[in-house]
Amino acid sequence: MRTTTFGTHGPETGVIGLGCMGMTWAYDVRNRDDENSVKVIRQALDLGVTLIDTADMYGPFTNEEVVGAALAGPYRERAFLATKVGIVPGGSGQGERNGRPEHVRRSIDDSLRRLGTDHVDLYQLHRVDPDVPIEETWGALAETVAAGKVRRIGLSEVSVEEIKRAQSVHPVASVQSELSLWTRDVLADVLPYTEEQGIAFLPFSPLGRGFLTGSIASFDELPADDFRRRLPRFQQDALKANLALVGKVKAVAERVGATPAQVALAWVLAQGRYVFPIPGTRTPRYLVDNAGAAEVVLSAADLAELDALPAPTGSRY
Repeated sequence: MRTTTFGTHGPETGVIGLGCMGMTWAYDVRNRDDENSVKVIRQALDLGVTLIDTADMYGPFTNEEVVGAALAGPYRERAFLATKVGIVPGGSGQGERNGRPEHVRRSIDDSLRRLGTDHVDLYQLHRVDPDVPIEETWGALAETVAAGKVRRIGLSEVSVEEIKRAQSVHPVASVQSELSLWTRDVLADVLPYTEEQGIAFLPFSPLGRGFLTGSIASFDELPADDFRRRLPRFQQDALKANLALVGKVKAVAERVGATPAQVALAWVLAQGRYVFPIPGTRTPRYLVDNAGAAEVVLSAADLAELDALPAPTGSRY
């Protein structure tokens, strides 16, 4: 896979990463298969997919254990390992924000233990805690760098103002937010700012939580324990309307000789120099398909056609 630097000063990293959340959480959890997930993560490394993204909240906590098992021994040095802190399990099932410095200090040690490593390459603030000044939380993350437990630190789902406030304390290596053909909010200001600053940008859900692959035709196809059943865009009427978007992606895919997933990812890659989409999968053939998107070339006309797609029906959450 082709590589680029992780932001202006980062190491060379495969341009497409692997999001591991769905291996143990949120998507069809009843069919969880840790042994298979370990194989998929190692297969990703063989394909040049070096950015492996997890979080303490996923599971909760079990996702880091699976990733740690996959990266045991010689595999660890081949990976650019990213995890997150800042959300703790809550009664709602969605988690509660915790950006207190003492939580950050304690959590990095817990994450390193579960991951079976002495450092992570990227430690991200999963969400900003509205009750804690971001400067305080970011200062605690900066301490993990000074202690040698973390190589660089990043933010997730933040505004430009919040990035600037964090930068006043310590350099911001990356920003992670949702970006896909049906979620483009960050194109207005956040992504242009990260490009200007040489900050890596990690789009999560770059395939629209699987919808843009064309593999979901109805609400009833979603597993009973799948959290997408609670999302507005996947409700039956909205889903039917949104199938028109997939139809247009398929048309471009047929024209360029690629799959819809590859076209959707290629569009995301085209949005900036330091954009590293992290599609999630636990299926080997989908992993290969996603990795192949790095070689798909979209013409200016293809990109313009995709840029012109209408907004989806339904909000993100």
